[in-house]
Amino acid sequence: VQLQASGGGLVQAGGSLKLSCAASGRTLSPNIMGWFRQAPGKEREFVAYFSRNTGRTSSADPVKGRFAISRDNAENTVYLQMNNLKPEDTAIYYCAAGNSYARVARAYDYWGQGTQVTVSS
Repeated sequence: VQLQASGGGLVQAGGSLKLSCAASGRTLSPNIMGWFRQAPGKEREFVAYFSRNTGRTSSADPVKGRFAISRDNAENTVYLQMNNLKPEDTAIYYCAAGNSYARVARAYDYWGQGTQVTVSS
């Protein structure tokens, strides 16, 4: 499975961005597609995931109410709508795919290349 992420950029605090991640390479994409982020000097952290099979979603507490994950199963694409962005959201955002309902990076089998999100104050 190959994952191609896009949509990052520079935005002012309070602004919005929408990230996209398209999966290709297999007839059936993994059940779970999600997002992680990694800020300089910090560990990679969970942001959100979406289950193709059940529609179940999960989001990390720091982004609840501001970020929304959605998925287009027909296009094997997952989106992350990010609203009310804060400087602390600045990070490289990675899309990931796997088959476990997990919030830890090691549970995911496939990773995209990352897209930079920078929020200025």
